[in-house]
Amino acid sequence: MTGLSDRPLRTVLYMPGSNARAIEKARTLDCDGVILDLEDAVAPDAKAEARTLVAKALKEGGFGHRFMMLRVNAADTPWHEDDMTLAGSVDVDAVLIPKINVPKDVVDARARLGSAPLWAMMETPLAMLNAAAIAAQGQGEGNGLSGFVMGTNDLAKDTGARLVPGRAPMLAWLSACIASARAYGLSILDGVFNSIDDADGFIAECEQGRDLGMDGKTVIHPRQLDPCNAIFSPDPDEVAFARTVIDAFDRPENADKGALRIDGKMVERLHADMARKTVAMADAIAERARQT
Repeated sequence: MTGLSDRPLRTVLYMPGSNARAIEKARTLDCDGVILDLEDAVAPDAKAEARTLVAKALKEGGFGHRFMMLRVNAADTPWHEDDMTLAGSVDVDAVLIPKINVPKDVVDARARLGSAPLWAMMETPLAMLNAAAIAAQGQGEGNGLSGFVMGTNDLAKDTGARLVPGRAPMLAWLSACIASARAYGLSILDGVFNSIDDADGFIAECEQGRDLGMDGKTVIHPRQLDPCNAIFSPDPDEVAFARTVIDAFDRPENADKGALRIDGKMVERLHADMARKTVAMADAIAERARQT
């Protein structure tokens, strides 16, 4: 929970831009964010209709606390220009650009969209090789690259890696993207889990993503929301210990101490910094619950 965003992003739900009923339902679901998708979830002959529906939905609003992303079609498609025109005219928290391969792809999107916050889909072999250079586009005033979303399905397609329990074929890529995101202050969301009926497999992958350092996970079905929210939330014991650590280091008598023994553990000041992030996230989640 060390991403750029100070908002919880535990669960970010893909919604097809061509499905008005699904978009309406997104206003009521317990997710931290919504990706209104003009790309993979929309058939070629429905792209224009999807743009119209998405524009209408965003104008109407009503999505409350949810972090709203718009995923456009890739730069090498016939729909990209119209999608980018829409992206530059609507109020969203971020525009999600697919098929980012090299830093110039971010620069080109920035030139097209001005100041709109950008997120990058990390879903190609070239993106894996260039993860750090792409993340570096988040540095500097006005660059505005704020996060990565892992596109594990496309990675599997383009590399031949299998989507297997434990994701051993992808762990190096996932870790490289996490390290790159953290090095440059970006948030990062894990890829989707395709087997909607495999509850145990989904839970295991959420726990893996959390343990690797992801901020949250992109999801494809409402039934995935509750377990994902729970797994990416600090548990009560973790929060209680974090508050104990903060309190201990804040005491005047400990002001010059770099390490303390707390509840049988040796705790350094870096752990106090981590504890403050844990508590801040727990407080943000609790405040959101009070508002809904």
